[in-house]
Amino acid sequence: MERQQIIKNTIEFVKETLKGAEGGHDWFHIQRVLRNAKLIAKGENVDLFIVSLGALLHDIADAKFYDGDETVGPKIAREFLESQQVNEPVILHIENIINYISYKSSLSGEKLFSSPELEVIQDADRLDAIGAIGIARCFNYGGFKNRALYDPEITPNLEMTKEEYKKSSAPTINHFYEKLLLLKDKMNTKTGQRIAADRHDYMVVFLDQFYGEWNGKK
Repeated sequence: MERQQIIKNTIEFVKETLKGAEGGHDWFHIQRVLRNAKLIAKGENVDLFIVSLGALLHDIADAKFYDGDETVGPKIAREFLESQQVNEPVILHIENIINYISYKSSLSGEKLFSSPELEVIQDADRLDAIGAIGIARCFNYGGFKNRALYDPEITPNLEMTKEEYKKSSAPTINHFYEKLLLLKDKMNTKTGQRIAADRHDYMVVFLDQFYGEWNGKK
């Protein structure tokens, strides 16, 4: 099967699979990550087929919606890619991208897999977690989990382990300090770094406005 047809089939598969998904992890999130990944890939020496497949399938079954089970996503991706007659090395690469793309994976302290394609998709995914859309996604997920917006008595935990991160139920504002504001300095590519800097600054301005309104000063 031709690569372009596989990409087209993957898009349709992801759209159908993610129908009704939480708003921050739906098809539109995947679409934005794919666009970001293609943009970043222009400046990198990568296989665009793997970048496209990885971006499309990276959140096909996010573990946070499957009781923390991190095996579901790679399994679904493998079964689909096998149905498309994708060769085994590419399938293994996509499985590894799904397994190691998330921020929580970086908290384990071990870098068990790396590739230029993973770095591109990881930057693309992290860009969607910051800036205006990142703010919207953050509060959408907080609402989905019925979390408080902010509680001055609960301070951010800046030393979380992977397991603590997965189990956290802290107020949404804490997530900015525990993850979002840290992403700017974790970008892998120059393009990712450039875009992240602008989106980071936007979040800083937002937080200043938020605290001003919270305290009745703005």
